[in-house]
Amino acid sequence: MGKGADLKDKIRKLLALAKSPEEHEAKAALLKARQLMAEHKLTEEELRDAEKQQVKDIRTDITCSKRKNPWIINLSAVIGENYCCKGYRVHGKGQQTQGIGFIGLEDDVELCVEIFKYAVDCVLAEIKRIKEECCDLDLPPMFTKRRCDSFGYGFVYGCSEAFSKQEEEHKEEWGLVLVMPQEVEEAAQHLGHQPFAASAEEDLSASAFFAGKKRGQEFDPHRRLAEEA
Repeated sequence: MGKGADLKDKIRKLLALAKSPEEHEAKAALLKARQLMAEHKLTEEELRDAEKQQVKDIRTDITCSKRKNPWIINLSAVIGENYCCKGYRVHGKGQQTQGIGFIGLEDDVELCVEIFKYAVDCVLAEIKRIKEECCDLDLPPMFTKRRCDSFGYGFVYGCSEAFSKQEEEHKEEWGLVLVMPQEVEEAAQHLGHQPFAASAEEDLSASAFFAGKKRGQEFDPHRRLAEEA
C-alpha cells in the first residue's frame, strides 16, 4: 500500500470515529484531516519521492438548489479551497438542481470528496433535528426552512474561520504545502464563475446562524478525534 493510500485509509478511519455526526466533532475531524494532509505533503517533499499525479475530476452524488440546502454550494467552495481542490457545480439546461464536483490532484481530490460528504452529513443531521423540533412546536414551514438554512450557512462560516485559524497557527510549519497546485488552477479555468445567489442567504435567522457558527468554531484537535485511527 502506497503512502497516498495509507493517508486516505487513516482519514477515512478518523471520520468514522464520529459514529453520530455532531457538528463539534465534525469540525475536529475536518481540521485533523487537513493536518494529516499537510503533514503527508511535508513528508513527501522532504523525501523527494512524490509521484507526479494527474489532475482528476470527481462528480459527487450530492445535489442542492437555491430552494433546497443552498449552503452546500458555499461549503463545497470552503472545503475545496482548504484541501487544494476546486469545487464546482453543474446543472442541466433549464434545471434548478445543482450537482457538486471537485477538481484536484488524485490524492487531494479523493480526500476532499470524502471530507465534503462527511461535512454535509453532519449538517444534515442537525437540520433533521431542527425540523423535528419545529414540527413538535407546530411552527410554519417557512420558519423551519429559514432556521435550517441559517444553521447551514453559519456552519460554513464557522468552518472557514476554523481553517483560517489553523492555517495561521501552522503558517511557518506548513509553508506553501496547502497552496492550490498550478495544474489544478489551469484545469479549472473552463468552469467559469457564474454567481450563485440564493435568497435564503439574504434572510437569515440570527440565532440559528450563530448556533451553526458556534458549532463550527468549537473544536479541540487534541480530543479523541485527534487520536490516530
